[in-house]
Amino acid sequence: MAVESLISLVTFISTILLLENDQNALITTTCKNTPNYPLCVSTLQSDPRSSAAGADVETLCHVMVSAVRSRADEVTRVTIPELRIAQPRWGGPLSQCYFFYDAVLRADMPQAEAALKSGVPKFAAAGMSDAAKEAENCEAALRDGGITDSPLRGINQNVVELSVVANSIIKTLL
Repeated sequence: MAVESLISLVTFISTILLLENDQNALITTTCKNTPNYPLCVSTLQSDPRSSAAGADVETLCHVMVSAVRSRADEVTRVTIPELRIAQPRWGGPLSQCYFFYDAVLRADMPQAEAALKSGVPKFAAAGMSDAAKEAENCEAALRDGGITDSPLRGINQNVVELSVVANSIIKTLL
């Protein structure tokens, strides 16, 4: 009885390790074909959906789109409101950034998510391209508004990079 239990336990652990290695191989292989391998790997490994049984490239696309959504949501809900309080004179450029990121959340993300769900990746790729452009537009609005040391530079760059990585993974579905 003890030997059978031990064999069952070893088989179970081996199966888990094999599945985990398969998922890590999927992440590694997928991320090697993106322009930012470290960002791709860290983003995918931080989301349990990437290593769940049955995860595939489409799952990884959903994870990357979610990462872009999360950053855009953070900008509109937390970062811009805090900056408006701390720097009221930046109101105009920050309002423009809010507008750009609101477009990401209301148009680009729903487009990308719906396109992935319905199996039309070219529209998901377009949504990710648009999200990157909106982040770049935010940075330009700050610069044009006289804010030379952009308080959103890091976040904007991160959104651009996440969008580019997501786009490159999505394009493998085309």
